[in-house]
Amino acid sequence: MPFKKKVLILCTGNSCRSQIAEALVNARLGERWQAVSAGTEPAHRVHPKALQVLAEIGIQHSGEPKPVDVFREQSFDLVITVCDDAAENCPLWLGPGVRQHIGFPDPARATGTEEEILAAFREVRDGIAERVLGFLRQQQ
Repeated sequence: MPFKKKVLILCTGNSCRSQIAEALVNARLGERWQAVSAGTEPAHRVHPKALQVLAEIGIQHSGEPKPVDVFREQSFDLVITVCDDAAENCPLWLGPGVRQHIGFPDPARATGTEEEILAAFREVRDGIAERVLGFLRQQQ
């Protein structure tokens, strides 16, 4: 079995974008990458719509929001931040690992009808699948 690289995916609340990224990496690139996620101000739960849009593509995710400090002493091959809004408190990672920013808007801030909000979550999910997974494939 080949050696797996480790990636930490950071965000503010660790309830949407970083959870979606963690689930996608582990489901689609799990033979080469092991992903975990964390936040600077973790929410109380993973956003239900994040879980819903993952389930739509056949991924069952059981993550929970975690503070970034739980990973401070661990070593990672790569650390990816996924916060897009400069006003957010995206974490600065001071531990080992190459840092890369691949930002996305926060779908939890989407407004409108139920379908419009779900569309925002799907757009972020699909963007993460394209950009984060594409970046990780280049790192192999």
